[in-house]
Amino acid sequence: MKIRTEDTVLVISGRDRGKQGKVVRAFPDKGTIQVEGVNIVKKHMKPSASVRQAGIIEKEIPLSVAKVVLVCPSCNEPGRVGRKFLADGSKARVCKSCNEIIE
Repeated sequence: MKIRTEDTVLVISGRDRGKQGKVVRAFPDKGTIQVEGVNIVKKHMKPSASVRQAGIIEKEIPLSVAKVVLVCPSCNEPGRVGRKFLADGSKARVCKSCNEIIE
């Protein structure tokens, strides 16, 4: 998965299309990510020992990685991400539009 936590992403499909947000959590085994302020649903909760506040609670749920695209921090444009081997032998993520190393 080429998207990590703290990356800024743009949603390209679904009801939240066009929104940008920071990745809060990534679930690589499921291929989903949780984005701040995106894909918010309302959940009805009963009062219990673990839930203090009962009623209708808004929460962010994960969405598929295929529905988002990474926003490059250097050129501030959404685009594809590639991989590149550096001189020391380590791998790095690279923006396909500006060829800058991400992170």
